[in-house]
Amino acid sequence: MSGSEKHVGLPQEWIQKKRDGGILSLDEIRAFVEGVTSGSVSEAQIAAFSMAVYFQDLTVDERVGMTLAVRDSGRVLSWKATDLYGPIVDKHSTGGVGDAVSLMLAPMLAACGAFVPMIAGRGLAHTGGTIDKLESIPGYRTGVSVEHFQKAVKSHGFSIVRQTEDLAPADRRMYATRDVTATVEHLGLITTSIVSKKLAAGLEDLILDVKFGNGAVLQNEQEARALAQSMVDVGNGAGMRTSALMTDMSVPLAWSAGNAVEVKEASAYLKGDEGRHPRLNEVVLSLGESLLVQCGLYASKVEARVALETARDSGLALEKWAKGIEAMGGDPKAAEHPDAVLPKAEVVRQVRSPRKGFLAGYDVRQVGMTVVELGGGRTVPDAKVDPSVGLTSLPLAGTSFHSGDPMVTIHAATEEDWLRAERRWLNALTWSDEAVQAQAVIGHEILASS
Repeated sequence: MSGSEKHVGLPQEWIQKKRDGGILSLDEIRAFVEGVTSGSVSEAQIAAFSMAVYFQDLTVDERVGMTLAVRDSGRVLSWKATDLYGPIVDKHSTGGVGDAVSLMLAPMLAACGAFVPMIAGRGLAHTGGTIDKLESIPGYRTGVSVEHFQKAVKSHGFSIVRQTEDLAPADRRMYATRDVTATVEHLGLITTSIVSKKLAAGLEDLILDVKFGNGAVLQNEQEARALAQSMVDVGNGAGMRTSALMTDMSVPLAWSAGNAVEVKEASAYLKGDEGRHPRLNEVVLSLGESLLVQCGLYASKVEARVALETARDSGLALEKWAKGIEAMGGDPKAAEHPDAVLPKAEVVRQVRSPRKGFLAGYDVRQVGMTVVELGGGRTVPDAKVDPSVGLTSLPLAGTSFHSGDPMVTIHAATEEDWLRAERRWLNALTWSDEAVQAQAVIGHEILASS
């Protein structure tokens, strides 16, 4: 703190206060986050503070205060100088398998008059990352200057980049400490981490896709719903209109899981030249219609859905997608002719059904780990991924098979990788002798607490 600011105590005093169940003032919270950013608060103190919060929790006001302080620890984007003529919006997913929703939804929202400055992340554990998917497009640069990013958003209505070093830097240091001290799972700290970065992007409106089920980060629906409510309350409390949809991740969300293969599916979805995955389609449209009504572009969800479908089916969203790729240095043929430019795996072969029956369901986490084991995800931070590998033609839960029927296609770098992936894939399936139906993909809508 500078000499002109009032003294609000020492880090050990704030830790003790929270440890004993006290409520921290906004000045104390801000001073702690400033210390994290400057380095005057040590890793040991971050760890002790995180553990105190883990057991004593944070009130909504404390969560809002910490989120704003983390936002202000670095650069906060301003869109005033760009003179945008529409609302500034985004969506955030808590992560899943086959979740390439951002690649389709962002250009569709842009085609409907919204501006989408999307700052996305890489894959985490069994879940895929939007940035990894985009980097499978030849030439696509996810790390560009803020000026380049803002110009692309103004010109094309959307752009997707990775987090910059100066965006919410306190969060990176706090998360790194939490990651090795068993305090990552706290809902309030997760809320601060996610919402601070969205606030730093200068958003007016945000919709959250909070997943539950065996393939989600938070598998229990009640826990996922509590996280959704926390993020919605904090987002609104910090001045950003925020809502959430609960979506099911007990089965893969799309026909494909991987990096290049999901880019290809996103392009096919916008082109309409292949059958759209029904669950993926419903998530894209449900998130989009809610966000378009929330930001005031449309009066009803019915009107908003018609607008999204028109943008998609007219080819306007596909055009936006191609221009958005090109603006980031990527080959725009990834939109119209993805097979011509996207990387391809060396071994591409179908898996055959081992039995007759109905596919009752998935261990979706193991499906995601199949992609990771193929090289399409990470087992250590910052490791390189193979953009060409993955799974395609993932069957819907409830599909009937005879022994020997083709089930899924594995894209692998080697024959050995393909065989390992086949074993893991087959172990991820559950079977039934009777017809089954998957759980509905759209759950509750979460609004700010009254």
